[in-house]
Amino acid sequence: MSIEGTSRNFGFAEDEQMLRDVARKFLDENFPVQKLRDLVAADSDAVYERGERPRWDEVQWKQMVELGWTGLAVPEASGGSAFKLVGIVGLAEQLGQHAVPSPLIPTVNATHVLNQSQDDRANAWLAKIADGSSATLAITDATGSWESSACDVVATKEAGNLRLDGNAYFVQDAFKADWLLTAARHDEQVLLCMVAADAAGVELVQNHIHDLTRDQATVSFEGVEISTDAIVSLNATQTLAAAWPAVLVTVAADLVGCAEWQLQTTAEYAKNRKQFDRQLGFFQAVKHPLVNAMMEIDRARSLVYHAACCFDEKSSDSDTAARMAKSAASDAGAFISDRSVQLHGGIGFTWECDVHLYFKRSLHNQALYGDGAYQRSRLADTLIGPVSD
Repeated sequence: MSIEGTSRNFGFAEDEQMLRDVARKFLDENFPVQKLRDLVAADSDAVYERGERPRWDEVQWKQMVELGWTGLAVPEASGGSAFKLVGIVGLAEQLGQHAVPSPLIPTVNATHVLNQSQDDRANAWLAKIADGSSATLAITDATGSWESSACDVVATKEAGNLRLDGNAYFVQDAFKADWLLTAARHDEQVLLCMVAADAAGVELVQNHIHDLTRDQATVSFEGVEISTDAIVSLNATQTLAAAWPAVLVTVAADLVGCAEWQLQTTAEYAKNRKQFDRQLGFFQAVKHPLVNAMMEIDRARSLVYHAACCFDEKSSDSDTAARMAKSAASDAGAFISDRSVQLHGGIGFTWECDVHLYFKRSLHNQALYGDGAYQRSRLADTLIGPVSD
């Protein structure tokens, strides 16, 4: 049965299924959970005591580039595949299910924003991404706001170029990115500019976060000079608003994949672990929460694919559908994260149990660009109207 106003099966056809299946096979073979542990959790002191950034597999990243994953959201005219969002979220779900440390999700989100630019100069940068360059959004101010015209980077004209000064906060996988898609105030305008991550005057200050599968940074711009060709939008607020449903849905899909791994792993543990001469799954206190988690995850997955379909079809409900998807995915992720730790018993609280890696990735994704409560608040403002004092 199709949902009114959207394609049958959310537009998820043979090409989209093939992409998902290829991603699953590639990651199953090349990124088992033991490899994840070896990369990011081999030494707890390295992360929490010495503050080292978790490692990631750059060879595997090159393989992803060769598979064309960086160019999935890039238009064909710029050398990409012009894949529908509903196909891209199938890939993002697999990335979450394997908790892959890579700049692919930030790069896809930067691509979503570039696609909504009305400036032809964005095409050159889309082509770079299709060729394998990585990018990330550097649009968040010190208060954590990303959806308003407020930003802490200022652009001033200087000898025909632009000079950037200020800071962008909570920048995802900044140390893996080649390019920073940066919001900057210029007079009454808020611009979007592409800045090389290694440009003179750019400094990355690592944030210490719990998620071991990514890095986060505060990016400082001090006298950074860029040409006018680096400006990809003269109206950042409008461009970001148009791209935001796709950004939210992509993060929500990663959340759903992460939650699915936790569910399947915990269910398998409940089948094999015995207590009082019975499998753990025999007890209602174990199997009922797992069934509840399954329903929450399936609900979130349906909303994610519906929201992706709405975006693909340029529906006026795209923003509402995306916020519903992010809200449901955040709540499902929080529920199964709690249950997966509890139902693994004493070992679930230890560093040696892989559950904590997914718990922390899920927790980060829940907060990223607004958790479930925030999304529902925005939905209420849209559907009901702001509550007056």
